[in-house]
Amino acid sequence: MAKPISLEKILFSQGFGTRRYCSDLVYADLVKVNGLLAEDPEERIATEGLVLTVEDRDWEYHEKAYIAFNKPENYECSHKTTHHPSVYSLLPSPFVERGLQCVGRLDFDTTGLLLISDDGQFIHKMTTPKKNIGKVYEITTPEPITQSQIDHLLNGVVLDDDPKPCFAVACNQLTEYTLAMTIVEGRYHQVKRMMAAVGNHVAKLHRTEIGAYLMPTDLAQGEWRWLYPQDLQMLSKSVTA
Repeated sequence: MAKPISLEKILFSQGFGTRRYCSDLVYADLVKVNGLLAEDPEERIATEGLVLTVEDRDWEYHEKAYIAFNKPENYECSHKTTHHPSVYSLLPSPFVERGLQCVGRLDFDTTGLLLISDDGQFIHKMTTPKKNIGKVYEITTPEPITQSQIDHLLNGVVLDDDPKPCFAVACNQLTEYTLAMTIVEGRYHQVKRMMAAVGNHVAKLHRTEIGAYLMPTDLAQGEWRWLYPQDLQMLSKSVTA
C-alpha cells in the first residue's frame, strides 16, 4: 500500500495548479477529501480509493491517468492545432495541466475510441507494432467493397512512401459499403491510404476497438471516462492472444 502523502502534493499531482495554488484551494475551503472538508494542505492522506472534491467537482485520485475518449469529428489530437480545435479543449483542465497525451492520433475527420494518458510506458506499449495490439476501424466507402479489395488488404498493400507492405490483420464486411478492418500499425493516414491502394476510398472512418476493449456504448461523442486495471488488461490483448 502506498504511503500517505500531503494533500497539497496530491492536488498538485492531479493537475490542480501550482503547489501554492493547491494550498490556497484548501485554505479557501474549496477542497473535500472523501466528502469531508479539508483544512490543512499538509495533512497526509492515504490515496487508495481517494475521491477529492475540488470546487464542487468530484475527482478520483489516479497516480497515472488512463482515459478513454470518444473523439468527435473536426477536432485535432494535438496541443498545437492548425485548422481545428484540440481534443484537449474538451477535457477537464487538470488533465492538460498534468500533461496528458493522446496515445497515437486520429485524423481530424476520424471519430471514435481515443486513449489519453500521462504514462509514457503505456503510450509506447499501445503504439508500437511489436506488441501486436489490434485497432479496429469501421470504414464507410462511396463505392461497393469487393471481395477482391478485401483479399488485397489481407495479403498486403504497398504504400508510396515505404516498400514494406502493410496488412489488414482482419476484415469483416458489415454492409456493401462498410468494412471493419483491424490493423496493428499506425502509419500516417494508413487506413485511408490502404483503401485508396485497393481502388476505393474512405468517406467516413470510426475507431471502435483497441485490443479487446470496445468503445462503451454509453460514451457519447466528446465524453471521457477513467480506465481501470481490468480495462487496461483488455486493451493490452494482442490479436494473436
